[in-house]
Amino acid sequence: MNKEELKNVIPHRNSMLLIDEASKTGENTCEGKKHINGDEWFLDGHFPGNPVVPGVILCEMMAQASSVIIAEKSAVSIPYFTGIEKAKFKNKVLPGDTFEIKCELTKNRGIFYFIKGKGYVDGKLCVSAEFSFALVERV
Repeated sequence: MNKEELKNVIPHRNSMLLIDEASKTGENTCEGKKHINGDEWFLDGHFPGNPVVPGVILCEMMAQASSVIIAEKSAVSIPYFTGIEKAKFKNKVLPGDTFEIKCELTKNRGIFYFIKGKGYVDGKLCVSAEFSFALVERV
């Protein structure tokens, strides 16, 4: 899915739609990508003269990419982030990098979905985390 197609799955728009593309790679797996140009809003103050993508933004990118796993359910629901656990940051993500995401749905309990995500640059692990979200019916 490109950015326009992702808008049918997640509610993010403009500066908060953080990934360039995502695709389902299996029944419970997906991949996504974001090319870091260097002009993104989150780099302005993090850190001046030494821009580094913030860890919380990397986690949000992984969560957004994982939404394609449940895209068919998102047509009638909105995914809300409910938790991040075991986040580990191994390497920096910098301007010019392409951040590559791999996620796997590990379990589902009712409206709650649990995901394991990893993010890489040039095959090197940069971040890993477990996160959850709830699918809440659109009003």
